Amino acid sequence: MQIQSKLPNVGTTIFTVMSQLAAEHRAINLSQGFPDFEAPTALIERVSHHMRQGMNQYAPMQGVPLLRERIARKVQALYQARIEPETEITVTAGATEALYAAITAVVRPGDEVIVLEPAYDSYVPAIQLSGGVPRFVPLTFPDYRVDWDRVRDTLTSRTRMIILNSPHNPTGTVLTADDITALEAISAHSDLFILSDEVYEHIIFDGQPHQSMLRHPVLAARSFVVSSFGKTYHTTGWKIGYCIAPASLSAELRKIHQFLTFTANTPVQLAYADFMKETGHYEALAEFYQNKRNLFRGLVRESRFKPLPCTGTYFQMLDYSAITDEPDIAFARRLTTAYGVAAIPPSVFYHDGRDHKTLRFCFAKQDQTLDQAAAILCRL
Repeated sequence: MQIQSKLPNVGTTIFTVMSQLAAEHRAINLSQGFPDFEAPTALIERVSHHMRQGMNQYAPMQGVPLLRERIARKVQALYQARIEPETEITVTAGATEALYAAITAVVRPGDEVIVLEPAYDSYVPAIQLSGGVPRFVPLTFPDYRVDWDRVRDTLTSRTRMIILNSPHNPTGTVLTADDITALEAISAHSDLFILSDEVYEHIIFDGQPHQSMLRHPVLAARSFVVSSFGKTYHTTGWKIGYCIAPASLSAELRKIHQFLTFTANTPVQLAYADFMKETGHYEALAEFYQNKRNLFRGLVRESRFKPLPCTGTYFQMLDYSAITDEPDIAFARRLTTAYGVAAIPPSVFYHDGRDHKTLRFCFAKQDQTLDQAAAILCRL
């Protein structure tokens, strides 16, 4: 039987493609964003503990109550925001589910959604599946800042939502206080919803604060704020995320969530709740990854790659224009198959395939892995 695809232009995600290519050629995988080191041993032990204690059935649809309470306490401590665990926090099967549920909850056919490019590749398909229309605004190159004048010019009476991502994947930039001021001005006289993808909230460098929407009451009142335990605790495969939103927005999101996954893994939720009693892990995360950023940038200093600014996430953009004028997809494939290092070509994060001759490298790796990869890059 033949069907008409709802997503005719969507193929296999670039993360899967490059990771498979890396595996086939036994390349060092700096493409997909996951660590090659283990999660905290104590956290793994807590999962086992709850499994052995029989906590292996469905959790409440909204998420384990204790976990939601611990999330609310963390938000209060970090962002001085009072969040109601029962009505304003929803635990999801990964951040991607939360993003999809938030978009689906409010975007209707014909609604426009502003997408800042380069953009994480799950945003646009979710918009299109809801009948929405993505309106693209490129970040400025090479500093990847938001052009708020251009955002303002893109607004129409049909604009329903803007999607923000800070710290930003793939570029490693973060929103500043000036960005927040501009966003507040733009949204002041509109019914604009904000979807704020903050999964790297604890990975910001050089002493900068994380400008969460939750810090700013006017913005929080119209925002879905999404975060991820996987990025924070080196457990991307456990797929637990959450969304914080006002009660009225959370109610609509939960209507979608309950028919997507209904609930998320019970013993893992309980383990995270236990582990969150101690704040040391996420408080030390920025320094941990800043050291890895500095190591990787130092290791490639003698190469012909040019590091672009990186102020958050665990991704480093490298300009390769001094090496070749190949399109980034072609060079990423050749780098993997011929030299043995896999990276992500950022043109896939633009609707028009815009190519700045850069590649994205993940430095959430053991120091030995980074040493080996950098040695190869320095030979090009």
